[in-house]
Amino acid sequence: MSDYNNKTAIITGGGSGIGRQTALSLARKGANVTIADISEEAGEESVRLIEELGRNAIFVKTDVSNVEDVKAYVKKTKETFGSIDMFFNNAGIEGKVTSLADYPEDIFEKVVDINLKGAFYGLKYVIQEMLQNGGGAIVNTASNAALDGSPGVSPYSATKHSIVGLTKTAAGEYASQNIRVNAIAPGPTATNMMDRFTQGSEEVADQVKSGIPANRYGTPEEVANFVTFLLGSDVNFTNGAVYPIDGGITSV
Repeated sequence: MSDYNNKTAIITGGGSGIGRQTALSLARKGANVTIADISEEAGEESVRLIEELGRNAIFVKTDVSNVEDVKAYVKKTKETFGSIDMFFNNAGIEGKVTSLADYPEDIFEKVVDINLKGAFYGLKYVIQEMLQNGGGAIVNTASNAALDGSPGVSPYSATKHSIVGLTKTAAGEYASQNIRVNAIAPGPTATNMMDRFTQGSEEVADQVKSGIPANRYGTPEEVANFVTFLLGSDVNFTNGAVYPIDGGITSV
């Protein structure tokens, strides 16, 4: 517990799925947690679950595409807990499933605003605080769609490729100042986003699973366990890496 005890983490998209499970994983290890999420109901529920574990948490309603909201979750965390030691830059949306030539421009812009701009704003303002604090650990959420093409979700894939670029660049810029920046690339995971991808169809879900060597979706808990590991000091020499968590998809 000592590695995380009384340290502070910010988690964007912490109201559900991988974000919530990571918040709970860090809290079990003793961390204070800020939940930044667009959904007040979901965010407050994550806080309640953390407090049930006897740990401290706050919720900051956040649209990550709004730079003032990003500044607000950074400021509120610093005011409440005194420092920012860990950052899970996780919030994102999948957008619409359709071919590139037919993709609606307004939805393309929304995906870029949330997935790319939101991640950039988070990195920018959290890193500023970590520099004042003597360092920290960051994990960005990319996707296995960042490692290959992903037909039907071109803006999602493009923004997740961009997360890889931001991760490697930030790692190179700040490694000498004790800031680590890594990324995860989850494959199909049992979250609400995956349900939206498959539109709730068991047939489509089975088709997706058939393309996974493990023959199943990952779980949010499995991803959260690895994020927690990457945020800890046991891997202090690990920086600028992108880790698939996809049941073997990228191995074939």
